[in-house]
Amino acid sequence: MAEILALVEARLRTALGEPDARAAVTFLGTDRIEVLRFIDGDVVRYATLGMSAQPMADPTATLADPLKGPRAELVLSVRVGLADTDQVLRKLAVLAASPQVEGVVVAPGASLDVGEPLWPGAPFGSVLVAESGGLVDDLELDGPMEPVRFLPLLPMTHNEAAWKRVRGAQELQERWLSQGTDLRDPLRGSVALD
Repeated sequence: MAEILALVEARLRTALGEPDARAAVTFLGTDRIEVLRFIDGDVVRYATLGMSAQPMADPTATLADPLKGPRAELVLSVRVGLADTDQVLRKLAVLAASPQVEGVVVAPGASLDVGEPLWPGAPFGSVLVAESGGLVDDLELDGPMEPVRFLPLLPMTHNEAAWKRVRGAQELQERWLSQGTDLRDPLRGSVALD
């Protein structure tokens, strides 16, 4: 698994440059999760490293396959200097450990809730998992292993999260797009919802 994580880190460095900081968190009964920070002009990106070491397993499966199953890492992008967003590191590690801890499969369209603000003063307590392939290309692995997908996280306000539960991820993303919402603004308010 160390070989997979080395490849994942190399892919992150190729796409995002050199990380300027990294933090590691280990939860009881889980593998170590690191969060790397990359600065790109006025945007800071946080990427997990460690979630993809094991494939995510269907929580209803009686035995987890050590090779087959989806693999992913999480990427969050926010504007620099508007809030103390570095406080999100532990929460990202918690989200990245959730497949091991709770047996969930993190996939595009899913909502992940941390139960508290992502950082001090943040109007967001949850994120929407977006499709991979934009910022960081998927990392192909030798068969039968599935590729590692780098899933962007889009912070949601409480109202947006509730609206998404009723209307779906696609409609929320369309609403953000039609309203010109800056999803990287760490202090933005909720998009207008009907």
